[in-house]
Amino acid sequence: MNEFAIGGDLTVHRLGFGAMRLPTEAGPAREASIALARRAVELGITLIDTAHLYGGGANEELLAEALYPYPEDLVVTTKVGVVRTGDDWKYDGRPESLRVQVDEGLRRLRVERIELLQLHRLDPETPLADQLGALRDLRDEGKIGRIGLSEVTVDELARAREIVDIASVQNRYSLLDREHEAVLDACEAAGIAFLPWRPVLGAASEAGTELTTVAAELGATTAQVGLAWLLARSPVILPIPGTASIAHLEENFAAADVKLTAEQLERLTKA
Repeated sequence: MNEFAIGGDLTVHRLGFGAMRLPTEAGPAREASIALARRAVELGITLIDTAHLYGGGANEELLAEALYPYPEDLVVTTKVGVVRTGDDWKYDGRPESLRVQVDEGLRRLRVERIELLQLHRLDPETPLADQLGALRDLRDEGKIGRIGLSEVTVDELARAREIVDIASVQNRYSLLDREHEAVLDACEAAGIAFLPWRPVLGAASEAGTELTTVAAELGATTAQVGLAWLLARSPVILPIPGTASIAHLEENFAAADVKLTAEQLERLTKA
């Protein structure tokens, strides 16, 4: 099954695209980024991930330039909760700040509603109820469709769900990095979309050796097998691999057609 309904009603292809790596500076690099974003849509990708943090909004503006007016089935999800202060960035989940960040994201993306808005990080200096309460208010006003979180623990997710419906969680996770296995399990139990960032890793390890072996067996790349494993690992996983190369984009998206046998899946999982 290559589709998933985020929040129960926002259907996307399970293999998405993370736009973080796209160059945004003016010139040939920007034109190449625009071409890549358009190619992603041509391939059938319907979930693209960006954030205010990526270039201070420049990444959002790039996607709008490339794709607006957006195809009806395309979801561009963005993240707020991290702001620039001078030369640095800091967490900022104060309600008044989140409201400004969301309004800026709406303007940059050229939309009236962000269908999936994720809190990039929980702000330790602002009560969780205040942060999520602000996003809930923005949802009730129609500026946000669904609310997600990023880099949270099982306990933080549980506490958040007591305040507002959570549609997605974006934590680091891959075949070779399973630190957040318990968070994934909690998401699967609740039907919450799990968007692993950095879903493809090439670190040398026992699992990496098995990954190379299975890739050779299937005539696929290790990246494709790593993505295929994620898709097979849980029906709520929506990988968002990022790249600035159209060739790599096409290679990654082709992972949706890589089918692991039950024996290969077990070997990779146990490695």
